[in-house]
Amino acid sequence: MPDDDVSLTFGGTATTLLRLGPFTLLTDPNFLHRGQWAHLGYGLRSRRLTDPAITPADLPELDGVLLSHMHGDHWDRIATAELAKDLRVVTTPEAARCLADRGFTSTEDLRPWQTTSLDRDGAVLRVTSVPGVHGPGPLARLLPQVMGSVLELVRDGEVRWRGYVSGDTLLRPVLAEVLERCGPLDAMVPHLGGTKIGPFLVTMDARQGTDLVHLLRPGVTVPVHYDDYGVFRDPLGNFVHEVARRRAPGVVRTVARGQTVSLRA
Repeated sequence: MPDDDVSLTFGGTATTLLRLGPFTLLTDPNFLHRGQWAHLGYGLRSRRLTDPAITPADLPELDGVLLSHMHGDHWDRIATAELAKDLRVVTTPEAARCLADRGFTSTEDLRPWQTTSLDRDGAVLRVTSVPGVHGPGPLARLLPQVMGSVLELVRDGEVRWRGYVSGDTLLRPVLAEVLERCGPLDAMVPHLGGTKIGPFLVTMDARQGTDLVHLLRPGVTVPVHYDDYGVFRDPLGNFVHEVARRRAPGVVRTVARGQTVSLRA
C-alpha cells in the first residue's frame, strides 16, 4: 500500500478505523450489541438497533483513538473494559478527566484549535481540535464538551491529505474557520442522525449536514452516525437526497457497516 493511501472502515454509529498512510486511528469506540442500552446522562438512554461491525477483537495495532466526546454511544463500557489502558486517546478536557478516572494513562486533551501530532515511518499526522456545539443555548451546558478533528497527513513538510471528522456538533458559523485555519479538505466525515432532546436538535440533520458540505466543500463526504440507535430520527437517505437536490460539491460515499471506502476523490 502506498504510504499516502487513506481509507475509512465503518464499524457503526461514529466508530471507524481510519488508515492514513502509516497511521491507524480508531474513532469514537462503540462496541455495544443490538438490544444493549447506551447511557447518555441525566437518566437518558437509548437502545442499540444494530450489531457493531468492529469489536475489540478485530482491532489492528492502533496509533491512537479520537474521541469526540464522552457519551455512551461514543465510548461505552466495553471500550473501558477491553481497550488497553495505555492507548493514546486524543479528546476533550472533560472526556480526558473521565478516562483518567477509569484508569487510562495516555489521554491527551485539546482545547479548540490546539494541535498535537503523531510520528511514524517518516510521516507526521497532525490532529487539530475543532470546536463543536452539541446542543442549542442552555442545553449545551448539560451536554458533554464536543470536539471535531482536522487530520493532516504530512510528508517532507507537505500536507498530502487533509480531512475533518465533525463529532456530534450542530452547524455553527465557527466551523467556517476550518478552511481559514487549516486549508481545503480532501474529505469530511460528518456525524448526522438528526437526534433531538425534546424539540431541540442535538446532532446535524440532513439540512444542516448539506449546509456543512456547502460550507466546507470537501472532495469526499462519508456520513456516519445515522441509524444505530432509536434516538436517531433523520435517515441517511434524507441526507443523500438533500445533497443531490441542492447539488452539493464533491462526492458523497455511503458505506455499510464493515465496509471500507477511500477518502480520496
